[in-house]
Amino acid sequence: MAALGGGLSGASRVVVKIGSALLVDRESGALRGEWLRGLAEDVAALKARGSDVILVSSGAIALGRGALDLGAGALSLDEAQAAAAVGQIRLARAYEEVLAPHGLTSAQILLTLDDSADRRRYLNTRATFAALLGRGAVPIVNENDTIATDEIRYGDNDRLAANVAVMAGADVCVLLSDVDGLYTAPPGTDGATHLPLVEAITPEIEAMAGDAGSGLSKGGMKTKVLAARTTTAAGCSMVITQGATMRPLAALESGARATWFPATLSPQQARKAWIGAMKPKGVLRLDAGAAAALGRGKSLLPAGVALVEGTFHRGDPLKLEGPDGDALGMGLSRYTSDEARVIAGHQSDKIEALLGYPGRAALVHRDDMAL
Repeated sequence: MAALGGGLSGASRVVVKIGSALLVDRESGALRGEWLRGLAEDVAALKARGSDVILVSSGAIALGRGALDLGAGALSLDEAQAAAAVGQIRLARAYEEVLAPHGLTSAQILLTLDDSADRRRYLNTRATFAALLGRGAVPIVNENDTIATDEIRYGDNDRLAANVAVMAGADVCVLLSDVDGLYTAPPGTDGATHLPLVEAITPEIEAMAGDAGSGLSKGGMKTKVLAARTTTAAGCSMVITQGATMRPLAALESGARATWFPATLSPQQARKAWIGAMKPKGVLRLDAGAAAALGRGKSLLPAGVALVEGTFHRGDPLKLEGPDGDALGMGLSRYTSDEARVIAGHQSDKIEALLGYPGRAALVHRDDMAL
């Protein structure tokens, strides 16, 4: 876990949330290019020392609003979706232009909050993040506002950033905000005290959080505290800090004022605890070789499965048993029960021929099991 108050030096995977008010000038509707170039320098510095970085970025609707000359007033749903469609192209291009000079490849991922609620889509998205990060890319995540009606009306990127941090197994989530952390009362009012560290999210802490104060931002402090509840439960520390300053991540590392919400478990420990507590939908009986391989930290390949019991879907929790029926642990399936029965006992390079379409090499990936 990153040293609290000392920056991101201990983080292996960082999620950074950027709000519309930081990216887009409120008066002109233009992109704040100099600020974005500074953020790219921060990202490059993190990448240079081996940290994975994921950016969760608002801004598509704000950029598209200007391009379509929609004015500064409230938008109808149709106008908001049209603005998102136009602005998303500009947003992706802006990130590509500032990251490419640092030798960084950017990738666009558009999500809805449903993608983290449906277990099959959750696992697919998690695998996509792993593939991109494993190849050194910087994913740029945004809500799929052109189709996600509920997200445009009610969604916020604080919650999305928290879900992405959990999905990707991040150990630090940074929320770049228009304030430098959580206060006991609205900043600037009498008696308002800054809280540098929140070790537990109590009802009193939740009561301190307010609503959004920006015309472009959807997320107030309330959503940030709720995001912290999500991330810390999954082993990911969260920090709220002032984002408007140039090089905001460098400033955080230099000790800029912020509020840290520390996690007590690592992301891996929290995820395994979550999987281990699930009710199984089926059973996989393994041969001796596969059982031994799991003990060495390997994934479960179809070749090592001797018996498939139950009816289950992709992403469902399964009980893993040894040759004698002894319980080995729990895991999330990457195949349905029908598919698993077809490929059980066969080598992974035979999967496409057996199913008639390509599949993943592992039936249960080692990241998706608790032994």
